[in-house]
Amino acid sequence: MKRKIVLIDESRCNGCGDCVSACAEGAIQLVDGKARLVSDVYCDGLGACIGECPEGAITIEEREAASFDESAAERHVASLGAGRVAGGGHAGHAGHAGHGHSECGCPGSAAQSLDPLPVRHAGHGHGHGAETPSRLANWPVQIRLAPVRAPYFAGASILVAADCTAFSHGGFHDRFIAGRTLLVGCPKLDDAAFYEGKLAEIFRENDVRSVEVAIMEVPCCNGLVQLVHGAIVASGRQIPFGVTRIGIRGDVLDPGGLPAGISRGRHRT
Repeated sequence: MKRKIVLIDESRCNGCGDCVSACAEGAIQLVDGKARLVSDVYCDGLGACIGECPEGAITIEEREAASFDESAAERHVASLGAGRVAGGGHAGHAGHAGHGHSECGCPGSAAQSLDPLPVRHAGHGHGHGAETPSRLANWPVQIRLAPVRAPYFAGASILVAADCTAFSHGGFHDRFIAGRTLLVGCPKLDDAAFYEGKLAEIFRENDVRSVEVAIMEVPCCNGLVQLVHGAIVASGRQIPFGVTRIGIRGDVLDPGGLPAGISRGRHRT
């Protein structure tokens, strides 16, 4: 059927993300630094985003498109962690019911695939040798903010890392992030049940090749292994996964076996 739907001129888009936060249905996301319509069914065609674009890159066109699906859009927004203001309106900050967490619909949380940074050589007075470049290939990295579907999940090797691991291991980027899509969270301080459900959706909706879990040696970190395992089972997918423990002094430890009741996957040392 023909209907009205937004059209984004990527050549005029400056990647500011104002349209992302203006779209209550989550139909627009930043991909490779440009605003893109992620699915026709999420766009109601009303054009609330048009007035927010400083470059005039968004217009309304009439073309063959799938019908707007409000229920699908609401599920999509929930998966993005953006929430939806009661009675419509712009996505903003909304608490996650029953858990007191804050959700962010700001442009900075829009999905982006990142190009690797070049190696920069330290100048005079700043030490010797080259700086280690970032290996981060995706944004956002927080499990709560990560979209369920994003280009960087296709055929991905995913690293699910406890928050503290990157601060403990000096070579974390080269050793663990390089070549992987990163997701981070804390099984002790965050909503573990929400994380397990969110990860299950990501595993179910994408062709994930493998999952690596990086945790600290402290006992509470084992919860991250448990919830990742639960998410894989809930997804119905056969996804190999491994576990690496990192000491509080940054050394990579022998995993010493998966927590009780988990037999899937393998270990990495």
